[in-house]
Amino acid sequence: MNSVELDTLDQALIQALMIDGRASFSRLSEVLEVSDQTVVRRYRRLRGGGLVRVVGLPMGPRVGLFESWLRVQCAPDASLAVAEALARRPDIAWVKLGSGGTDIHCMTKARNREDRDALLLDKLPRTRRVTGVTAHTVLRMFGGGPERWFGLDVLRPDQVAALEPPRPPAPGSRPRYGLDETELALLAVLGQDGRAGYPELARAAGLSESTARRRLERLREEGAMYLDVEIVPRTLGFEAETTLMLTVAPADLAAAGAALGGHPEVPFAAAVTGAANLVAVVVCRDTDALYTYLTERIGAVPGIRQVEVIPTLKTVKRAGMLVEDGRLVDPPPVP
Repeated sequence: MNSVELDTLDQALIQALMIDGRASFSRLSEVLEVSDQTVVRRYRRLRGGGLVRVVGLPMGPRVGLFESWLRVQCAPDASLAVAEALARRPDIAWVKLGSGGTDIHCMTKARNREDRDALLLDKLPRTRRVTGVTAHTVLRMFGGGPERWFGLDVLRPDQVAALEPPRPPAPGSRPRYGLDETELALLAVLGQDGRAGYPELARAAGLSESTARRRLERLREEGAMYLDVEIVPRTLGFEAETTLMLTVAPADLAAAGAALGGHPEVPFAAAVTGAANLVAVVVCRDTDALYTYLTERIGAVPGIRQVEVIPTLKTVKRAGMLVEDGRLVDPPPVP
């Protein structure tokens, strides 16, 4: 699939979905200035080929998930097996292999503190061939989740404005949102297909179509879920993917995080606990572009004292968690 050439219309459609993953085909065709049939055909080709996948995911802090960025060191001959085992867990997302294949990076999204502690204090330390585990609690996200990636810049400003949905509430601005059984049933379907129709959502949750629509709108308005567009960056010509672990002066952390979150090269950035208190995923066209990014963009951000650059050798799991049958589960394997 990575050899497939995506033309400008394909990229425009992907960018449009990143802005609003549930925009109707008619709305997409109007904004992209092509026919409905063209949009439907392009989307089905992209999704059927495993190049694009829209998923609806619970918003971790809003619904009470415990999120941490994990760094797991393994013996070289065990790292892939450990990474694949982590990827199968319902409380793990974004599993990447880096640093010569002995360093695994992933995100935990535990449903409660006990599940998180069991993984960190019992299961991982007892895993054969795991030599070290470092956990960084996610304090504040500056990019990723509901914040779309700005690496694609195909649409005109007026096209972007026409698709912009209402902004979700700011982190911490409202009390925790408790998902009920009906909403879990909706998320089970949306976790498989974020563009699932209201008839399918209604059947899954035992609701009328109008009620299913209202409940989904409520989840989005409350910031309890977000729509993510899963892609493989290489299909869009981005060959260099890395994780940065940055040490930032505390007084500069908020400004540095906001700066990185606004960089088009950064699909994910978050303030975390630990000596390296800012983590970012960086996607560039090639290693030369990565060098330029590090020296000119990162180098210009005030307060950054140290940067560790960890190239991604293999991504085992790209999407976040899904919800199925009332519980958080892994997404199906990426083709």
